[in-house]
Amino acid sequence: MSRKRRSFTTEYKVEAAHRVIDSGRTVAEVSRELGVHESLLGRWVADERRRVEAAAVHREQPLSGAERAELLRLRKQVAEQDKDIAFLKKASAYFAAMQQNRPGSS
Repeated sequence: MSRKRRSFTTEYKVEAAHRVIDSGRTVAEVSRELGVHESLLGRWVADERRRVEAAAVHREQPLSGAERAELLRLRKQVAEQDKDIAFLKKASAYFAAMQQNRPGSS
């Protein structure tokens, strides 16, 4: 059986870890649900628990589920806007070049 190598975003890892931390479910249950290897999810949970504990030491509150969802939504929105801007730059350059190549535009 071939093994697929997948990369995960930080947001995905944090959300997956919080499915375990916030719900009290086991790593095994959530890993089956997500289709992620149990040891990989276990590492994400341990990392997130350390991060939350470190934030508590500095009297910082971790983001709530709603705040994490909003942050993810905003990051996706920015990524889409970046794609739109790149497209508009290419289109603008194309139309500028076409304008210069028109007969009588010299």
